[in-house]
Amino acid sequence: MDRNRTVGEVMTNEVVQAHPETSFDELARLLTSHRISGLPVVDDDDKVMGVVSQTDLTRRHAGRGHDGPARRRMLVTLKRLAGARPAVSSVLAARELMTSPAVTVHPEQRVVDAARIMERRHIDRLPVVDEEDRLIGITTRRDLLRVFLRTDEEIRAEVEDALSAQAPATHRAEGLHIDVRDGMVTMTGSPGPEVDASVLIRAAWRADGVVGVVNRLTADHENDLASQDGTPLHSVAD
Repeated sequence: MDRNRTVGEVMTNEVVQAHPETSFDELARLLTSHRISGLPVVDDDDKVMGVVSQTDLTRRHAGRGHDGPARRRMLVTLKRLAGARPAVSSVLAARELMTSPAVTVHPEQRVVDAARIMERRHIDRLPVVDEEDRLIGITTRRDLLRVFLRTDEEIRAEVEDALSAQAPATHRAEGLHIDVRDGMVTMTGSPGPEVDASVLIRAAWRADGVVGVVNRLTADHENDLASQDGTPLHSVAD
């Protein structure tokens, strides 16, 4: 698996999009007819202003957000809205409904990093923008899913390989232990005083399929691997 695969290689170039003045009715129609869960809202210069999702529409139509979280019920509601003319649809447009600012990525970013952003932000799609923040594509969880189609053993093997160049084999065998569960890597033990733990953590993050790294390493010098209050450092995605 190529750990340098980029968003630009997997993104969809033709994007269903809306403008700030796009009506509630038209948004519902776009979402249902294209069978998508959300779409970006762009200005006249194609710069992303926000994102409108199925949840945004159904919650606003319900008024108090009592519609259930189930995707099937949400789709039924959207289909009904797309064919009906509720009073709220004549007033609201994308600018009132969208979530802003939008979370975006650039085409040169790694696929695995985009997947981590989705996981942390609890979103299903990311608009892809150029260096001037203009919309050039979109990437979804489905596009990135194959990054995570790996067993924990496969991930662990790649992490071990990545660490092999950083820590001598004797220290890996005797003092450094790697555990992987659901893509979360936990590093325990002592790699030895001559090994920089931060280098090991960065190496683990570079392995495809890794969604987080927990540092439980110990060292001769406490401050090398612990925060000021003495608790272990936990690495998280940006």
